[in-house]
Formats: sequence, structure tokens, C-alpha cells
Amino acid sequence: MSSVAVLGSGVVGQTLARGFAELGHTVVVGSRTGKPVAGWDGPTATFAEAALGAESVVLAVKGTIAEELVTSLAAQLQGKTVMDTTNPIADRPPTDGVLAYFTTFEESLMERLQRAAPEAHFVKAFNSVGNARMVQPWFADGTRPTMFIAGNHDAAKAESIAFLDGLGWEVADMGTAAAARAIEPLCMLWCIPGLRGGSWTHAFKLLQD
Repeated sequence: MSSVAVLGSGVVGQTLARGFAELGHTVVVGSRTGKPVAGWDGPTATFAEAALGAESVVLAVKGTIAEELVTSLAAQLQGKTVMDTTNPIADRPPTDGVLAYFTTFEESLMERLQRAAPEAHFVKAFNSVGNARMVQPWFADGTRPTMFIAGNHDAAKAESIAFLDGLGWEVADMGTAAAARAIEPLCMLWCIPGLRGGSWTHAFKLLQD
């Protein structure tokens, strides 16, 4: 079992913290203040304290603050797997259910984060599904949905795949960090049924033979 720091105390962070804890990992939730978090009865710490003390990290903050935060934590993240759940959602309303992003298809947010902390090992994950299906996302017919991942470090991806398998996911490795340019927009597609029709419990499945 591993020690995992979940950086972010919102609903996504708390969902994943509980999921990792249920698998037997030691989990601490990090926030700016490090104060106790309503809804989470486990240990808490500041972002820096949580990242420094953990073997693996889950980044679960708003995309608009992710780069600044990662830059400030570069030393604490050095050498560690960082599962990046963030999406580059802009602070402006969607158009016909389509989210606005502050990145282009020429660069992903995760690539910015990797440059901000070059000695960390970022792996894109959890960004294309809602918190209701992040942990043990089984469907009535037994289908195991697909989590698309990307990153430059093979060992970090292998570690992330093991975590994801334990949390109930089939995993499709899309390659290097550049593939996050394609994975991050999946959040836009995933959100359309919710923003247009109120449906938030679906997930993606990659079919292949």
C-alpha cells in the first residue's frame, strides 16, 4: 500500500481520497490552510506538507489555479507520480453545453504542469468523468468503463494503472503527455449531456478487437 496525497478538498478530491482509503492506502487531503475538511474524517495538511509526506499525489484543484500551485510545489513533487485530474475550464459560461477552455489544441494544461514541475511524473487521469462515477464505476450490465491516461514516465503510468484498476477502471494508455491535448477535451464532450439535459452519470468506453 502507498501513502497518497490528494491535493484539493472539493468534491472530486474527497471522492478520490475516500476511494484510495478504501483500497487500504494511507491518504491525506491537502488544502491551502491544512485545516479539517467537512465531509472528510481523515488527516489533512497544507498542500506542501501533504505532497512532501506522500509517495504518490493526486492533483484535484481547479484548472485555473493548477499551474500556479504546481509551480510552488515543484520541490515537493520531485520524483513522484502525480495523477492530474484537472481540466483547463475557463471562467466564462459554456456555449450550448460546450465548456470554454483557456488552452488550445496545440497545448494541454498537463503539459504546462509538467513544465512547471519538470522532475515530477504527471499522468493525466480522472478528468473525463464526474465524481459520481470516479470510484468503482460499475454499470448495470457489468461494463467496466475506460479511463484514458497519458504521461511521459512509464513507471508512473504503470503505478497509475494499478491504482485505476483497484478503483474499478479499464485503462487505455494514449501515450506521452502530448496526448493530454486530446484527453482533456473529453471533459467537454462528457459535460454536454449534463449541461444540456441534466445527465451526469455516464462514462466513456473504448471498444476494440
